[in-house]
Amino acid sequence: MASVILVLNTGSSSIKFSLYDGTKIQLTGQISGLGAVPTIDLKSHISSTHMERPLTPKEGQDHRAAIAALLRVLEEELDGCHVDAVGHRVVHGGTKYTGPVRITDEVLNELARLEPLAPLHQPHNLAGIRAARTAFPGASQTACFDTSFHRNHPWVNDTFALPRNLYDEGVRRYGFHGLSYEYICDYLKVSAPDVYAGKVIVAHLGNGASMCAIRDGQSIGSTMGFTALDGLPMGTRCGQLDPGAVLYLLTTKGMTADEVSDLLYKESGLKGLSGMTQDMRTLTLSDDPKAAQAIDYYVFRARRELGAMAAVLSGVDTFVFTGGIGENAAGIRSRICASQHWLGMEIDENKNIANAVDISTETSRMNVLVIPTNEEEMIRRHTENLM
Repeated sequence: MASVILVLNTGSSSIKFSLYDGTKIQLTGQISGLGAVPTIDLKSHISSTHMERPLTPKEGQDHRAAIAALLRVLEEELDGCHVDAVGHRVVHGGTKYTGPVRITDEVLNELARLEPLAPLHQPHNLAGIRAARTAFPGASQTACFDTSFHRNHPWVNDTFALPRNLYDEGVRRYGFHGLSYEYICDYLKVSAPDVYAGKVIVAHLGNGASMCAIRDGQSIGSTMGFTALDGLPMGTRCGQLDPGAVLYLLTTKGMTADEVSDLLYKESGLKGLSGMTQDMRTLTLSDDPKAAQAIDYYVFRARRELGAMAAVLSGVDTFVFTGGIGENAAGIRSRICASQHWLGMEIDENKNIANAVDISTETSRMNVLVIPTNEEEMIRRHTENLM
């Protein structure tokens, strides 16, 4: 009998979930509004039905109560569902965890020590784990890390030019979105082994955004660094920033560390530049000049980081778009690829508009691909392998 695996991606006010029976997906959904107006949104891939209903304030007061409510919904939907294993997305695995790991008390304590390295993500990931261990006491629990894929970086791509003792303490470049990059690599290994074995740059463009330089399926460099703030501008995150600007905000502007954190994580990026929203679809349709400028900056930084990752690899054979924007925004893809002939990149606009997998022209020296990512499926695979 196939194992029933629940995949959880826990945030501060939401819990995304997917339920698998073996390799077959059964349910997907999200609990949102934790601590405020909680609701559960669930789609059945068995009956092709969609259900959305409010939770009581008690059910949505915290992660533990919400996951207990999710358990009751699963039992109702699947007639006494028994979950064999739970796979968790955990943003930070530090230097110790170079792959998925079965969760024990010792592992949980170790991950809690990493909370200062990812203060807006890690505490919520761990709250989800603790709640799931209570709700599913007989199920095996697996942690899958966004940082693991990057742990074999060359040293020069891992370090900052700071005193060595800080590197030894863990102040280094970790890289993120690893589960997404790992899924793309697995896809290429099966469907295009020649591409997989070459020099590949993957652009994960969504509300969070980064690029990764990959050779022979191994991460060589990433635009994200110590935190998920670095590199490309994102929906609400700033991307690359002169550290002197942070010092200015703290000293001259008199902002507190919490205020600076909120500014860089929640009020910057497309939202901050446009003064409107982080939603690329809304910005694309807007006639506000600030919306156009926000998109201009987004495209400019993407093209700049593309060049940097190509330099890291000493050339590039394939460029892959993935993530919500990368997979769906043909206009953004077109602008990023424009005038990249020096890299051998040419795209066919008809293929691009049609969201084809291969959008490169017949004469392009570089493959340009659009591949939907699936981080939940990657977590399922890891969880199954560790059962």
